[in-house]
Amino acid sequence: MRFHDLKYLAAYIVPMLVFCGINFGGWWSFAGVGFAFVIVPLLEPLFRASADNDLEPEKNRKGTIAFFDLLLFVNIPIIYGSVGWFGHRLASDCYSTSETIGLVLSLATLIGASGINVAHELGHRSSSFAQLGAKLLLLPALYMHFFVEHNRGHHRHVATPLDPASAVQGEMLYMFWIKSVFGSYISAWKIQMLLLKTKNKNFFSSENEMLAFLFITVAYLFTLFLLFGFGGLLAIAAAGIGGFLLLETINYIEHYGLRRKQVDGGKYERVMPKHSWNSNHHFGRIMLYELTRHSDHHYRASKQYQLLDHHQESPQLPFGYPTAMLASLFPPLWFSIMNKRIPKN
Repeated sequence: MRFHDLKYLAAYIVPMLVFCGINFGGWWSFAGVGFAFVIVPLLEPLFRASADNDLEPEKNRKGTIAFFDLLLFVNIPIIYGSVGWFGHRLASDCYSTSETIGLVLSLATLIGASGINVAHELGHRSSSFAQLGAKLLLLPALYMHFFVEHNRGHHRHVATPLDPASAVQGEMLYMFWIKSVFGSYISAWKIQMLLLKTKNKNFFSSENEMLAFLFITVAYLFTLFLLFGFGGLLAIAAAGIGGFLLLETINYIEHYGLRRKQVDGGKYERVMPKHSWNSNHHFGRIMLYELTRHSDHHYRASKQYQLLDHHQESPQLPFGYPTAMLASLFPPLWFSIMNKRIPKN
């Protein structure tokens, strides 16, 4: 391992700030969300966005180092520890209303960045252990169906009308949330039923993951209620909802306005780097485990995050993901910035 490999430790800044917020309250309550969506957007323009790619020897080295995987799995105790400690402190009546709001927002940021985002990376791995880690990280976000829909639905239909998680030009973020949240859940059930039919399994088969996810989520929420009361359940569930809305906001910006062409037979052209927005801004790359190099991820979904490349033909965001997420909250601003940058097919 080399010194520059340690840069991904910066992804733990938000978890550390959330931990401080849970412990100290006060203005620390907003530290996690404030760092992600105020400090990072202010810092990113000060650093050069790098389009450099590693050479093959360096990629071969990085692909064999367990450190990069360890960084991902450490997020499991971080997420559950934060949820549990926040619930415990909340049940002890430690916070004012404003502190609770700040902590819910900060915990939502943690669940989105260190939970769903890491689950996304692990969910593409072939090992059952990694996939179990992905499911565990999706549970606090109340979004376990993502495990079924993302790989088998989104990656297959991305940048087409068949994918609810691909935004069309002129679509407002808030309408996209509704389309993607409900559309992706319905899509996951359709995929699950097709899988059961293909394997000649019935609805109550142990292979019906969607049914299992439903029971697990209900059990999780009931456990929160038993441990932390109704107030704790509401606060932690709200953080989970905030976490998956952050995911859907990222989905919105990742493929906004990009469309694959239909070819002979009504099928769509192969997914290429040009069908996802890319960002090489340093802070977003590090904080989100290279998610911002999304073009290469869709082009080669099995690639580990530390190996993802920049592609010259992929459309480039004019800013990093945190700034893009903030801009998308204001549709007229987002449209004025992005519509003119959408490549003409």
